[in-house]
Amino acid sequence: MPMTEAAPSLKGRLLSGFVRFLGLLPLGVSRGLGGCVGRLNYLLKTRLAETSRLNISRCFPDLSYEQREMLIKQSMIETGRVGVEVPLIWVKPYAWLESKILKTHHRNLLDNALSDDVGLVLLLPHLGNWEIFGPYIARMTEMTALYQPPKFVEMENLIRQSREREGAKLVPTNNKGVMALFKALKKGGTTIILPDQVPAEEAGEFAPFFGVPALTMTLIHGLVQRTGCQVIMAYALRVEGGFELTFAQPDGAIYSEDVGIALAAMNRSIEACVEACPSQYQWEYKRFRKQPPGTPKFYG
Repeated sequence: MPMTEAAPSLKGRLLSGFVRFLGLLPLGVSRGLGGCVGRLNYLLKTRLAETSRLNISRCFPDLSYEQREMLIKQSMIETGRVGVEVPLIWVKPYAWLESKILKTHHRNLLDNALSDDVGLVLLLPHLGNWEIFGPYIARMTEMTALYQPPKFVEMENLIRQSREREGAKLVPTNNKGVMALFKALKKGGTTIILPDQVPAEEAGEFAPFFGVPALTMTLIHGLVQRTGCQVIMAYALRVEGGFELTFAQPDGAIYSEDVGIALAAMNRSIEACVEACPSQYQWEYKRFRKQPPGTPKFYG
């Protein structure tokens, strides 16, 4: 059964058609166009740029003004690039994507985890181009992933087709979908989760992220404790002509039974990934929009 009841619309068809057009562009053209969009955001001081400025100033307080501005500008450029680049992964065949993966670091961590009988949770921060890992991992193992349908049914058709074409199983972002993740992991399957999203209040607890309280999802802690699965961090950085994939061990405390200790460890693990290339992190996301009771609003 479809996961959305959205009706077809002219706006949806136009959007889908535009995204499909972007997906036909060469990688260099796509990145050039996205970079122009990002520079324009920086110059016009858009909401995205101002959110990035606030996040970066709080997360990197030791940077000078010039260093912060340089990071904000480059972050906007990289954000523009990923926005125009993702349609290529949705539209182009897997052989194209495979040809653009120029180097893989610590692939043995992934291979060793997949060779074990226990499940695997691959944590992908919003760093570089996380969309790559869906088709990449689905070709290696039985993968189940949470999926939130977009507003327009035409876009859902495009995104679902892309994410399922290599064999991934998509489940809804509700209790039924979470139970499907538990079952898949208990059977030795794999899932990918973006752990730096703001969860619903009942699905998270506060833990420091670059020294700032951040409502952090407890889902991964629950999956680890109930299934005994492994956890690996991963990110795909944008490099000249393609991408470099990196796999890394998380902070060992992520396996702690204490949820507070585990969440702090997970955020430290995300920080370690971000520090590899801060300019390619999604700083325009309002990661700190929910703060502990009695704390002033982070974004005003």
